[in-house]
Amino acid sequence: MAERPHDTDLTVGETAALNGVTVRTLHHWDEIGLATPSVRTPAGYRLYTDADLQRLSRIIAYRETGLGLDTIRGVLDDAASEIGATLKAQRERLAARIADLRRLEDRLATMAEAHEHGIPLSPDEQETFFGPDWDPHRNVEARARWGDSPQWAQFAERAAFRSKQEWRDLSRAMTTLEQDLGAAIDRGVRPGSPAANELAERHREVFGNFFPITRQMQVCLGRMFEADPGFAAHYDGIRDGLASWFRQTVDESARAHGIDPDLATWR
Repeated sequence: MAERPHDTDLTVGETAALNGVTVRTLHHWDEIGLATPSVRTPAGYRLYTDADLQRLSRIIAYRETGLGLDTIRGVLDDAASEIGATLKAQRERLAARIADLRRLEDRLATMAEAHEHGIPLSPDEQETFFGPDWDPHRNVEARARWGDSPQWAQFAERAAFRSKQEWRDLSRAMTTLEQDLGAAIDRGVRPGSPAANELAERHREVFGNFFPITRQMQVCLGRMFEADPGFAAHYDGIRDGLASWFRQTVDESARAHGIDPDLATWR
C-alpha cells in the first residue's frame, strides 16, 4: 500500500495504490455515484479528499464482507439503515454458503476416494456385505486394469453415493443371480433357451447397477469370465463349467437380438 502524502488530496492513481484497488474500479464507482472524488483541479483532474477516502475505506471494508455495491450504497447513504442488521444477515448468508461448500467438499472427497479405490467401504464392511471370500485387494486390481475407462468412472461415481443398505441389496442380488445360474446348470438349462435368455437379461440388469452395459459389452464380459483365470475360478467354483456355460448363454442371447457375438466389441 502506498504512503499518502500529508495534507494532500490524491489523484485517482494515488488513491487506487493507497487502497489496493484498481483505477478501473475507482472509475466504475465514480460512474455509478458510489464514490465520487470531491475536488476537480483547473486542469480537470479529479482528486479525493479525506472525506472521500474515509468513504472509500468503508466501501472496501463492506465489499470484503461480500456485500453488493447496491447494499453498500444503502448502508452509506441511508441514515435509517441498520448496518448491524445488514451485517448479521450477510453473516447468516455466508454461514449457509460455508455449509454448502463443506458439503461439496465432502462429496468431492467421497468421489475422489471412489475413483481411487472403487468401493468406498472399509475392508470389514466389504467382507460383511460381500462375504468372507471377498478380497478387498480386487479393487486395486480393478483400478489398475480399468481405471482409465469411462466405465470405471461411471462405476466410481455410482459407488461414491451408494448407501450401505444399497450395497447390501446389490450384493444379495448378485449372489442370488449366481445361485440361479448354478441351479440352471443343475436343471440342464441349455444356452439359447427362454430360461437361459431370461438369466442373461437378469445379469445385464443387475450388472447395470455398476455402469450401463450394452449387449455387446455383455458378450465381452462373458468372454472374460471364461478366459480370465480369476473370474473362471469364481464362476466354476459356483458350479463346474459355469464360466463356459454363461459365456455361451450370453452369446446366444446376443444372437437372439441380432448381434454376432464373434464380432462384438466393447461398445
